[in-house]
Amino acid sequence: MAKNDVTRTEKIRLVIGMSLPAILAQLTTIAMEYIDAGMVGSLGAGATAAIGLVSSSIWLIGGSCIGLSAGFYVQVAHLIGARREREAESVLRQGLKAAVLLGVLICIAGVLISGSLPGWLGGDEAIRADASAYFRIYSLSVPFVLIRQMSCGMMQSTGDMKTPSILSALICLLDVVLNFFMIFPTRMMNLAGMRIMIPGAGMQVKGAAIATALSDVIIAMAALYLISYRNNKISLRNRGSWSWDKKTVLTAAKIGIPLSCDQIFMCSAYVAGTLIVARLGTVPVAANSLAITAESLCYMPGYGIGAAATAIIGQSIGAQRYDLTRSFARVSVALGMIMMGIMGALMYLCAPHVFSLLTSSAEVAVLGTAVLRIELFAEPLYGASICCAGVFRGAGDTLTPSVMNLLSMWCVRIIPAIFLVPVMGLRGYWTAMAVELCFRGIIFLIRMSRGKWIREL
Repeated sequence: MAKNDVTRTEKIRLVIGMSLPAILAQLTTIAMEYIDAGMVGSLGAGATAAIGLVSSSIWLIGGSCIGLSAGFYVQVAHLIGARREREAESVLRQGLKAAVLLGVLICIAGVLISGSLPGWLGGDEAIRADASAYFRIYSLSVPFVLIRQMSCGMMQSTGDMKTPSILSALICLLDVVLNFFMIFPTRMMNLAGMRIMIPGAGMQVKGAAIATALSDVIIAMAALYLISYRNNKISLRNRGSWSWDKKTVLTAAKIGIPLSCDQIFMCSAYVAGTLIVARLGTVPVAANSLAITAESLCYMPGYGIGAAATAIIGQSIGAQRYDLTRSFARVSVALGMIMMGIMGALMYLCAPHVFSLLTSSAEVAVLGTAVLRIELFAEPLYGASICCAGVFRGAGDTLTPSVMNLLSMWCVRIIPAIFLVPVMGLRGYWTAMAVELCFRGIIFLIRMSRGKWIREL
């Protein structure tokens, strides 16, 4: 292809076209999370705080799973771009083996620490039992979380953004349906003028955890089947070896270990933030948790575009089209910043109404609205960091961005928060968060503009 064979308009259309399924899936996911949070929130601030207390630890596990998956699916993107599909199938087999082995190990570790974790995080005695049960049940589903992430990442790397997006929407829909029956007890409801008895397990916080775990198990099996037998680029129906390949494993480690460490460091910072906030009491913990849930609607476009950028950049590099790589990177990041800026502005206006849907506690809603509005000014630069990360991941460049994330999170967010929270309360933590997100976006933009992430390949 000639250097200028793809116009800027066509690049924008391609990025939007590949991002749209992921964005729509994110929208569905977040809508379901809002409903999920509203269901748990109806039980009171204590139930919300119990889940919020261990949420950062769950992100820690999920983040390490993302790193493992990326180590393999980024290789698949490069191989697909180079039209080496049979080699990509070998990487798929090894990735699935790694997902099962490491998933079981993480599961065992999570179950073993679940009883002590809420105490380590400084949670109130009243919410520790529920928090512990929620984390333990989630840990049991980790092998399936890894299988789902690996399978969906492989689909995206082949250019199939639609199927993972549908699965993402389905897992949330399934979670909400199961919540409906698992959280609440058997009760009578009015439907179309008729009183109908709705069965329920009445398990409250434990029921929410079981619903989430079962959803992950079901969708993981569907994702595994689809990538194994229904993808149009790679398939396990073709003959191939399941043996480990040293080069593949080492490349996966080179890409995945820095990314896993990045996620671990980032989520460790979230855990540290939880420790800082937990000392403020149940209402601030609940407000903090729901503000994070509300903000997720804003970064929906960023993660959708970032996922598309990983696939596009990976295939462009596999095809050795470095001119397109740079151009697609700029287009992706610009779109992410614009769209997240718009979402941030809309959320600023709608925040009080959003919190009225998420909690029955007026005190939690007022505080959550106030802290969320502090952070929303950082959304455009937050979008820059998300989309740049997707670009770098597609290029296999994960080490330097991980170090940048580490320094930004701990030096610009957590350390200032330690001093701001005793003076400003929860507002102090969200102020530190807003400053850090702006700083992170700026340094990621600087790295992308310098182009070193391509020269290091």
